[in-house]
Amino acid sequence: MPQTVRGIVARAKGQPVEVAPIVIPDPGPGEVVVAVQACGVCHTDLHYREGGINDEFPFLLGHEAAGIVETVGEGVDHVAPGDFVVLNWRAVCGQCRACKRGKPQYCFDTFNATQKMTLEDGTELSPALGIGAFAEKTLVHQGQCTKVDPEADPAVVGLLGCGVMAGLGAAVNTGGVSRGDTVAVIGCGGVGDAAIAGSRLVGARTIIAVDRDPKKLEWARELGATHTVNAADTDAVEAIQELTDGFGADVVIDAVGRPETWKQAFYARDLAGTVVLVGVPTPDLTLDMPLIDFFSRGGALKSSWYGDCLPERDFPQLVDLYQQGRLPLEKFVTERIGLDEVEQAFSTMHRGEVLRSVVVL
Repeated sequence: MPQTVRGIVARAKGQPVEVAPIVIPDPGPGEVVVAVQACGVCHTDLHYREGGINDEFPFLLGHEAAGIVETVGEGVDHVAPGDFVVLNWRAVCGQCRACKRGKPQYCFDTFNATQKMTLEDGTELSPALGIGAFAEKTLVHQGQCTKVDPEADPAVVGLLGCGVMAGLGAAVNTGGVSRGDTVAVIGCGGVGDAAIAGSRLVGARTIIAVDRDPKKLEWARELGATHTVNAADTDAVEAIQELTDGFGADVVIDAVGRPETWKQAFYARDLAGTVVLVGVPTPDLTLDMPLIDFFSRGGALKSSWYGDCLPERDFPQLVDLYQQGRLPLEKFVTERIGLDEVEQAFSTMHRGEVLRSVVVL
């Protein structure tokens, strides 16, 4: 029988979100109902509310989540009722050209649930990133569920579902940071700090955090930065070069996503260094640079989408590292809140006062 639960709905562009009754259908073939235990408040959810993703209102927000599989539909063999899972928005298809070329992290046809969750009047909801986890329960495709250690804290490991994985993966998977490298991270919010934590995890010798907010720089040090640069009063490129023997960093990660920060990343890298863009630019932003500057340097210019992760490979490993005390994921959880505090959490996040607010259900 369909179930009615509480969830956070964005009904119109720029309007405050609200708690509303959500109807969850019985899972169909390949589908799973998950009882959500925790869900992080991510900038992407705010982008949905502001109409920055698309205009398919109303949205059921939330996507950075962990919970327990409750019921499964026909043909589900990937998970079973009672499994503890982290939700992901890259359920790879295995059949598209990227998957067949052995690059499933670029899958062009990822799976979502076929059925729609609705409001009580039958209005179909668009789940954020195909998940919709600001709700007591949600309906997803079985491939969106990744089993991890059930002893882990849902509020902590659920963050792997988006922001932490995006930043950590940008460093380790996309940037290829390895032991002895020098790394600079521009923008020290949740994603940037995850890139710092990932760089520390794999043994980078110098990790430079760049931001304009002293509080964020303090967080960056706690998560592994060896040096900090306040870009409000210091030239970031010159500071990074000075801290890397005048050469520039091996890998520079732009976790902001603006032309000025990307240029800083470009000029702050070593001549054969790598730039990774993981901050999400808005569609109106453009880049104007001399082409000769691209020709004059080797290395690589990359963008990172979801940290180029494979959830089935990466999530369990990272949860194990957290459980062993080698990856301090708990430091990303600034506060734990209730479902009815999401709108307030958007304001707190926008002011840069938290790494993550996490809704606990």
